[in-house]
Amino acid sequence: MDLSMTAILERLSALPGVLPPAISRMVGVGTAVTGTSISQTALLDLFGIDDPKVRSIYLNSAIDQRRLTLPEPDATGVRRPEPQGALLAKHKRLAIEMGAQALTACLKTIDASLSDLRHLCCVTSTGFLTPGLSALMIKELGIDPHCSRSDIVGMGCNAGLNALNVVAGWSAAHPGELGVILCTEACSAAYALDDTMRTAVVNSLFGDGAAALALISDGAQEPRPGPRILKFASFLITEAIDAMRYDWDDDLARFSFFLDPQIPYVVGANAETVVDRLLAGTGLRRSDIAHWLVHSGGKKVIDAVMVNLGLSRHDVRHTIQVLRDHGNVSSGSFLFSYERLVEEGVTRPGDYGVLMTMGPGSTIEMALVQW
Repeated sequence: MDLSMTAILERLSALPGVLPPAISRMVGVGTAVTGTSISQTALLDLFGIDDPKVRSIYLNSAIDQRRLTLPEPDATGVRRPEPQGALLAKHKRLAIEMGAQALTACLKTIDASLSDLRHLCCVTSTGFLTPGLSALMIKELGIDPHCSRSDIVGMGCNAGLNALNVVAGWSAAHPGELGVILCTEACSAAYALDDTMRTAVVNSLFGDGAAALALISDGAQEPRPGPRILKFASFLITEAIDAMRYDWDDDLARFSFFLDPQIPYVVGANAETVVDRLLAGTGLRRSDIAHWLVHSGGKKVIDAVMVNLGLSRHDVRHTIQVLRDHGNVSSGSFLFSYERLVEEGVTRPGDYGVLMTMGPGSTIEMALVQW
């Protein structure tokens, strides 16, 4: 039976004479993008979108530019929709390309090599692969085939924290060994080209990107740099289970993503409940949290979280910046924000941080960390 890190900690602490388990730490991070950097205005012109309502969705998104790999124009200059098979092939190519770059960048930050890797967990929701992305990455990069692996597929934008929960548990059980979470999302491979409002909401938001996070648990008297992972909290908003979905469209003969316009308000209304559960029993209040790393789900989502949790724009500055520069890069978005926090160099020993992601289900995931 698989157990989360939180469950492992609770069970071991209840056993008499058992030493506290090793603490999983976030020790390195790296990101990568691919494709063409394109502004919202340029994208509207590229697709010849004149509808004022659709244009307003793009232009009021708080996104300046994104990376996308779009179909080439045909002989008449028109970009035609790609069939599902071509989109799956695009996902495979881009996911491996970006994933390799992000993984390499992450390992470089901790002076590690691919030969040091002991567990690889790959996260993606923009395409389906069997064998999974982890197996393809191991073969592509020549990673030791004995490296253990896991794949988290189809959980959407929240999945990076689901992966962190899994790999933190693995890391705690393997002190001193290197585990990596790799979120690689080729959102261009989930693009639909039509004139519907459903498509406009999705196409105005997502960009391509990958992010990798390295985890190592402290060995005996070997504390490592980087925030230690303390606790997780999850909430599945079952009454909104269809509000975010990726399902088959008979008219387009391909998969298509759907976002309910009420999503920001659903997430905002439930964010406080999850934070309270996360902090319960810790003696901490929200005001004790120095760093907030929130998924760049969209301007309205970020605003709803800020209002309901009483956060300032400074608190979510990295989230806002990632949305501006990359759009929503799905499961890896919060790691793009974390990388910017690391580069900023403002964290101090003892600081607490909250990581927050949201996605289909509808789901809110959170983690509590301490530097």
